[in-house]
Amino acid sequence: MKQAIIDLGTNTFHLFIAEKKADTYHTLFRESRPAKIGQAGINQGVITEEAIGRALGVLTYFRQVLDSHHIAPDQVVAIGTSAIRVAKNQAAFIDRVQQATGIPIRVIDGAQEAEYIYQGVRAAGALTDTMALVMDIGGGSVEFILGNQTRIFWKQSFEIGGQRLRERFMTGDPISPASIRRLHDFFQEQLVPLANAVHQYQPVMLAGSSGSFDTLVDMWYMHERGHLPSPDQTTFELPVAEFYRAYKLLITRNHAERMQLPGMIELRVDMIVVAVCLIDYVLKTYGIRQIKTSTYSLKEGVLATMTEQ
Repeated sequence: MKQAIIDLGTNTFHLFIAEKKADTYHTLFRESRPAKIGQAGINQGVITEEAIGRALGVLTYFRQVLDSHHIAPDQVVAIGTSAIRVAKNQAAFIDRVQQATGIPIRVIDGAQEAEYIYQGVRAAGALTDTMALVMDIGGGSVEFILGNQTRIFWKQSFEIGGQRLRERFMTGDPISPASIRRLHDFFQEQLVPLANAVHQYQPVMLAGSSGSFDTLVDMWYMHERGHLPSPDQTTFELPVAEFYRAYKLLITRNHAERMQLPGMIELRVDMIVVAVCLIDYVLKTYGIRQIKTSTYSLKEGVLATMTEQ
């Protein structure tokens, strides 16, 4: 049996197709494409006409891939997250996608998104018995989960994703020290519930879920080994010193200079700047000295949840 999962992120749309043989799923196809549905509208709570056009372009391509794999509509789960969740024109957007591609979208709340991300990171093998702070930096929202490989103790989604932060704080490129200070003040103000939860549960490790964390691992491998990591490896231990090497490069270079960094991809080149500012804030504020990364995130968590059910 085949199963397709589409993650309709604020910045990127992801298609993941797996086939069940015996009791395990095998990956048949995975691809991420920029749709940027949050661009120019996310802080106003609207998906612009240009963004709808980009979304339909990507989803029409995904539909062709689904057809080539002979996947019926009832074998597709398409999940809408932050940008769709807060859009005033959510219903019209979903309707246009359904009419153009036949793909039905299910919009989930932040708590469900955090649950799926935790399940994905756990399925990757990134969690142990020790308390971890799981973090997923999306374009619209950021999910934080406190848990170990057994269970979740606390979770919350914050509407402070990379696209929102870029449009609000990244007034120049490279980002200015003043903008970084403003970002840190904003994080301190917004993340009070997280600070209280961290104080209660005392995580010793940051478990970063895909996205910018994948690119940081790619940059590390290219710097130290001259090649990208194996696509079969799902979890990595990223040295904190290596994170700060990348951080310094990313905050002091402009778009064109960041694109020249080995391991960088067009998909992440701009959002990664505010992402590393947030990671830096989390590491320093909560005294965390270990970073693990998971290539799995929401879509693998959806599959893991379906498998358990």
